[in-house]
Amino acid sequence: MALRVTLIQGGGAGLDQVPAVKAILSAAGASIDWDEHLAGWASLERGGEAIPPTLLRSVRETGLALKTMLLPPPAPPSPPIWGGGGGSRPEQVNFNVQLRRELGLFASLRPLKNLAGLPARFQGVDMLVFRELTEDLYAAIEHEIVPGVVQSIKVVTAAASQRFFRFAFQWARSAGRKTVACVHKANILKLSDGLFLEAFRTTAQDFPELQTREIIVDNCCMQMVSRPQQFDVLVMGNLYGDLVSDLGAGIVGGVSAAAGINFGEGVRVYDSFHGGPREIIGVNRANPLPLLLPAIDLLDAEGQKPIAQRILSAVERVLTERRALTPDLGGQATTTEMSDAIIAAIK
Repeated sequence: MALRVTLIQGGGAGLDQVPAVKAILSAAGASIDWDEHLAGWASLERGGEAIPPTLLRSVRETGLALKTMLLPPPAPPSPPIWGGGGGSRPEQVNFNVQLRRELGLFASLRPLKNLAGLPARFQGVDMLVFRELTEDLYAAIEHEIVPGVVQSIKVVTAAASQRFFRFAFQWARSAGRKTVACVHKANILKLSDGLFLEAFRTTAQDFPELQTREIIVDNCCMQMVSRPQQFDVLVMGNLYGDLVSDLGAGIVGGVSAAAGINFGEGVRVYDSFHGGPREIIGVNRANPLPLLLPAIDLLDAEGQKPIAQRILSAVERVLTERRALTPDLGGQATTTEMSDAIIAAIK
C-alpha cells in the first residue's frame, strides 16, 4: 500500500525542488500517494489563503507532511506596518510559524550529521538538536509601552516544558543516544530559564539510563565551533534552538545538511528550513538536497529504510564525485541535472 503524505508547496525554490525530489523517490522505488497543497505566498498569489483549511485537514488526516519553505510576499512594506490602538505590533506574519501554530507543533528536531562529499568545517559530527516551538520569546508577545519603549515577553510554562522534555528524552532513548544536554541561560534569566531547567531535571529522573548535562547557551555556541563532536543530544527553548540549529547546520555543511522534523500530537512535518525566491536563485537552479534530506528521513521512519539508504548513498556519491552540482555547491548544474545524477547513482 502506498504511503499517503501531504506535500506542502511554498513556492520559490520549492517549485524546482518538489519535482526533483518526487522523481528521485519514484526512481528509488518509494511508493507515495501525494496530497499536494499550496501555502504561503504560493497560495496567496493564486487567490487562496496563506494556510488553507484544506491543507490543515490533510495533514491531520495523513499525519505526515513534506514541506518546502513558505515564502512571504515578494515586496513586504518597509518599515513594517504597525497596527493601531494602545500598544501596536507588526502585522506581518511568518507563514512557517503560523503553520506550526495551526497544527499544534511543539517540538522540532534537527539531525546534524556530516554527509560524505559535502565540505564542512568539522567531520565526525552526529548530534540531535531539539527545540521547543510554542513558547519563549517566539510567542511574539510584544507591545509598545510608550513611544520609543517596546517590551517583549518571554513565556515559559512547566506544562509545555515537561511535554517537550519527555518527548525529547523518549526520542533519545529510542535512538540509542547516551547523553542529553540542556542549553539554557538560567544564570541570568533565573525564573524563566530556571523553570525550564528544573523541568529538564525532573524529567531526566524518569530516564536514568541517559546521562545529563547542563550548559549555558553562549558556552554551548563556543563549544560547537570548537569541538562539536562532544555533543550527542541538545535540548533547548525556542530562541536558542533557532540559533543553535542553524549554527549546527553551518558546522556540518550549510543548508544542504539542514533537514528537520516538526512534531505535534499525531502529526509529523518533514521540513525544508531554507529556500528563496526564483528571482534570486534562478529557475531550475535550486539545490534539491534541503527538501530531499527530510524526505529521506520520512522514508526511514515509515518502514522504507532500505530505499532511504539507497537514496542517501546516491546523494553522497554525487557529492563525492563532485559532478552535476548546483551553483551553491560549487557546480553549474541545474536542479534537474543534479536530480538526474542522483537517480543514475541509485540505479
